[in-house]
Amino acid sequence: MFLRGVSRRASQNACGCRYLSSTPKPLVVAGPSGSGKSTLLRKLMSEYPDEFGFSISHTTRVGRLGETDGVDYHFTSRESMEAGISRGEFIETAEFSGNLYGTSIQSVSDVTEKGRVCLLDIDMQGVRSVKKTQLDPAYVLVKVPSEEELERRLRARGTETPESLTFRLNAAKAELEYALQPGVFDHVVINGDLRTAYADFVAVIQSVYPQLELSKS
Repeated sequence: MFLRGVSRRASQNACGCRYLSSTPKPLVVAGPSGSGKSTLLRKLMSEYPDEFGFSISHTTRVGRLGETDGVDYHFTSRESMEAGISRGEFIETAEFSGNLYGTSIQSVSDVTEKGRVCLLDIDMQGVRSVKKTQLDPAYVLVKVPSEEELERRLRARGTETPESLTFRLNAAKAELEYALQPGVFDHVVINGDLRTAYADFVAVIQSVYPQLELSKS
């Protein structure tokens, strides 16, 4: 069902306001690890590739085997990315394991200027950062029905140690404490069953973007 409803820095300039009046506003989709948001987004993109697009993030890390510059990431140097941050070219940035990652204003414009809805798959700190900008996207939270279900899903991955499982569960609890505050998200999709959750997800998106013609799933 749906309910209406790692340090990051935000770019403080008037990011993207020049294109918001004539192109669809971006869509932020966030949720704790294990919520299934990436599965919903992949299904959405596979069914509606002409209506939606992902912004391509920048990173200072070295590309991995099989990754393509400009497709998987915009690979860049720390010096270049830090200069862009200082010029206010990024909506939000993060640093993980000594590498910078970020969503640039241009990467969002590249999608919206094609008339597509730009999907921003970011974590809760990224949501906080975006809210400090003038991007003005729609916000959708994806969550599981209960903490017990989240723990079951994380255990089922078979990749978590007892320590990492505890860390992820505690992180999810903290994220949801923020996410469920009034006004943080516009809509909440509860992912207990994938088929139902996806139908709800599409219904939410249709309500946000009535100009799109999305078939009922």
